[in-house]
Amino acid sequence: MLYHLLYPMADQFSALNIFKYITFRTIGAMLTALILSFVIGPWMIRTLQRLQKTGQPIREDGPERHILEKTGTPTMGGTLILLALIVPTLLWANLTNPFILIILAVTIGFGAIGFWDDMLKVVRRNTRGVPGKLRFAMQSAIAIGAAYALQHYSGASFGDLALPLFKDALIELGWLFFPFSILVIVGAGNAVNLTDGLDGLAIGPAMLSAASFMIIAYLAGHYHFSTYLGIPFIAGAGELSIFCGAMVGAALGFLWFNTYPAQVFMGDVGSLSLGAALGGVALMTKHEIVLAIVGGVFVMETLSVIIQVASFKLVGKRVFRMAPIHHHFELKGWPEPKVIVRFWIISIILALIGLATLKVR
Repeated sequence: MLYHLLYPMADQFSALNIFKYITFRTIGAMLTALILSFVIGPWMIRTLQRLQKTGQPIREDGPERHILEKTGTPTMGGTLILLALIVPTLLWANLTNPFILIILAVTIGFGAIGFWDDMLKVVRRNTRGVPGKLRFAMQSAIAIGAAYALQHYSGASFGDLALPLFKDALIELGWLFFPFSILVIVGAGNAVNLTDGLDGLAIGPAMLSAASFMIIAYLAGHYHFSTYLGIPFIAGAGELSIFCGAMVGAALGFLWFNTYPAQVFMGDVGSLSLGAALGGVALMTKHEIVLAIVGGVFVMETLSVIIQVASFKLVGKRVFRMAPIHHHFELKGWPEPKVIVRFWIISIILALIGLATLKVR
């Protein structure tokens, strides 16, 4: 809204020309999200504590320490993330840009599903929320809607898969673009959801992934930079940098309250919306495989669950002491902060590797 309000006045006030620069508006969105988190966060935590009383239901099959230490901590803190993400985007981004409208719809849609899921868990006082099949169907519908919008309203060509490390290497997906969109957006949303099991564990890698795609979106939307690097040029995608910048600010602000020991959990409303947002941005910038690299911690957590379930069903044995894999390391005796920080370190390394693929062509 600031962009639409102030930039048209640049003819009268030359200083307002600064609003045409994506870099300036990205920094503005990041700082706005961070300040908003700090201002609203304490009030929101007190409100959630008052409404939930006994906090988030803790899974009974999890580590015993969680039941002793985390009982009473409120959930649905992801509502703070959503507010701190959406408001700055509305303030600083060009709202006529189709990519911004689509990514906001995806983020809000997954956030609404997560909010419903969290509400059911809190009201029923158990860890069962929205039935899995219904949740997947709703998530898939949003992903297909986003894919359809990309193909028909963005003005860009979507329907192929770009390969990192290879210049101008594209795989035509055709109708498979729609199930592929489900894989990317729904998969990313649920992967972050699986990772959200320790204080600050999911928000750290999510912040690093958002920072990586803030850079990727800017480069993909800039004709000269994308041509030089040999990555697909997506006209208008640079505006997604503002959204990613707001995500970085919102994540950093939430981490202030979510770091060990957490004052609040993000819940499904936060994890699903963050993951879907990352998947949506990856889809719009044609860097889906890079997301799998940058978000490798989320991939690792998801694979650990798949391997554990498959192994137990096929041979009756468990590969890990508990899945997702962060619980495996907990049961091996690692203190929670040690697991969290080491996973963050892995995320930093993977983010650097993912960004390096932009140059290595």
